[in-house]
Amino acid sequence: MGHVEAVLFASPTPVPRETLARVVGPECRLDALIADIREELRARPYELVPVAGGWQLRTRAEFAPAIRAAGTVPEEARGGTLTAGEQLVLATIAYLQPVTRMALSRVLGREVSRDVIGRLKRLDLVGAGPRAPEPGAPLTYVTTSTFLARFGLTSLRDLPDIEALEEAGLLDPNMSGDAPSDPFDAMLGLSGEEA
Repeated sequence: MGHVEAVLFASPTPVPRETLARVVGPECRLDALIADIREELRARPYELVPVAGGWQLRTRAEFAPAIRAAGTVPEEARGGTLTAGEQLVLATIAYLQPVTRMALSRVLGREVSRDVIGRLKRLDLVGAGPRAPEPGAPLTYVTTSTFLARFGLTSLRDLPDIEALEEAGLLDPNMSGDAPSDPFDAMLGLSGEEA
């Protein structure tokens, strides 16, 4: 158990199941070991969560205000703050991937600049997908494992269903080109404090 915890503690990114299995050996029941670790951490301010196809130790959401108040985690270590426009582009890519920049502009009703795409790429939230099967074979964009990890998703299947978001009033199906203040937070059901 200590070996698995040490590997998880030392890793800044989610640790794949295969890596953890290699650490403990084939005779160890990894699922039971992970369940034991999660139970042991129940009263701690951090937890072991499945994210981006692996496992990661993360601070519990209710302690985010204390961490922000202490100012001990630099903004760049948290992945940078996204503007409302960047959040909207990122959410659109997440749901429509692989998607071209031109298709993003059509869906959002306004031009999506190369600068926005470039910033999302620098933050490693999106990457290049396959070339689109259309004239000129433009680049497409897809989300990355960093995107999954940042938003606490195990896979893209964890994204909320669009119809359910509309029914809950979080998305306006007739939305104009104006983005809500925190569109991606709304899609994930987060308040501004949790984001």
